Amino acid sequence: MQIDGYVQALREDLARIAAVGDASTARAAELLSVALESAVGRRLLEALSEAALELNSQLEEGRVEIRFAGTDPELVYVADDEAAGPAPDQAEEAFTARITLRLPESLKTRLDAAASLHGVSVNTWLVQVLQRQLESRTPSGGGNRRRLTGYGRS
Repeated sequence: MQIDGYVQALREDLARIAAVGDASTARAAELLSVALESAVGRRLLEALSEAALELNSQLEEGRVEIRFAGTDPELVYVADDEAAGPAPDQAEEAFTARITLRLPESLKTRLDAAASLHGVSVNTWLVQVLQRQLESRTPSGGGNRRRLTGYGRS
């Protein structure tokens, strides 16, 4: 799916609507469309994330993931037997400690979407993010341990 095409179509729609006005209206619409370009792309990704979550709740087996081929997202079905990937190297310790965390509903929704994008539970996603954050702040002589993971295709 090419999000850029949808963003461009919205820019063209805005330009057509602004053409009803004068030159200053057209210029304002052009400036607005440039300013909104990244926000529109993010909102489309959020909509895809919510769609994946809704599909996941309807599936008896497997799940839907959003993967990126370059900058273009793809909705991909992953069967349960494929879902068991390699265990994270930091997560050897058993999950025994518990905390209660109160969140705004909007943040919880965003956490669900982020975890879904990575194909893991919210708990696992939060543990991974916290581990990476703490490791990047811990002086270890080896510098930052930031890694970029995901799927790609040429």
